[in-house]
Amino acid sequence: MPLPAVHDLSDAMLQARLQQILDQKTKPVGSLGRLESLAHAIGQVLGSTTPQLQQPQMVVFAADHGLTAKGVSAYPSDVTWQMVENFLAGGAAVSVLARQHGLGLTVVDCGVRHDFSPRPGLQIRKVAHGTADASEGPAMTAEQCEQALADGRAVVQGLPGNALLLGEMGIGNTSAASMLMARLTGLDIADCTGAGTGLDAEAVQRKIAVLRQVLARHAKAQAPLEVLAAVGGFEIAAMVGAVLQAASERRVVVVDGFITTAAVLVASRLAPAVLQRCVFSHRSGERGHALLLAQLKAEPLLDLGLRLGEGSGAALAWPLLVSACAVLNDMASFESAGVSQRGVDVAENA
Repeated sequence: MPLPAVHDLSDAMLQARLQQILDQKTKPVGSLGRLESLAHAIGQVLGSTTPQLQQPQMVVFAADHGLTAKGVSAYPSDVTWQMVENFLAGGAAVSVLARQHGLGLTVVDCGVRHDFSPRPGLQIRKVAHGTADASEGPAMTAEQCEQALADGRAVVQGLPGNALLLGEMGIGNTSAASMLMARLTGLDIADCTGAGTGLDAEAVQRKIAVLRQVLARHAKAQAPLEVLAAVGGFEIAAMVGAVLQAASERRVVVVDGFITTAAVLVASRLAPAVLQRCVFSHRSGERGHALLLAQLKAEPLLDLGLRLGEGSGAALAWPLLVSACAVLNDMASFESAGVSQRGVDVAENA
């Protein structure tokens, strides 16, 4: 399956110009800290010294996981479809935050074990009614994985704007993310596995044991797409496709928590330059997330102890991206404001 080309964005002239503009703002050099590096990064993604974030799109990818039959989640699979209904009704955290910040919200049924009635804001791209139980065989066939990737790409192609915010919903998907992380980074599964939806310590140990057995069963799966098909989920595969497509179109990709970061991990192993387009919104409370961010050399914007998913952290971080662009575009320079720079007027008047 051909994947979209994701080119290296390195542009020394643009980088230097962005830095020069930021350094000339009416402030001590570097005094806006991470906001300056964020403005610099957005300018590079959009290829402009005056970047404009337009029609941001929050997309929540949803699917069920056959592995939940092995007791890896504290919640039943029915919660997946019930939460999709909650998203569409406007009652979920991500729904509230998307409204607050003016984000377009689309929910994508990639493989939920439920049939939804068509309605605005919902895209039905169901590959199957949930993945297979990965403890008994591959979670999905190569063809199903390819379809989910293509669906994710198509979703992005059909949306306006130049910023994609990633969200997800799927009972059992922290297990899939943990296994993807362990296999693709070489870290032990125990270091990659946490409480997910709220397992107690004993249940977490049982979860780790199940995931270790699943990884052993699929030991031959080593290439990124092989691993994705063996232990991943339809919503994660669709997110991989979405990230690749958004990156190829030079959209800013705002990454949420552990599961969306696992999707970015897979995408980055297919096309390393996708990381140049990514803004990592927060460090979640899920055990493996900090380690995964470190593997990607990613510095998240927030650390609020979130572990909800849905795209909630990405939505909360969004105003920082808007502020970064405002500083770059609207803040006066020393010259335009007639403000003396450190040492310049002193030397001239000496």
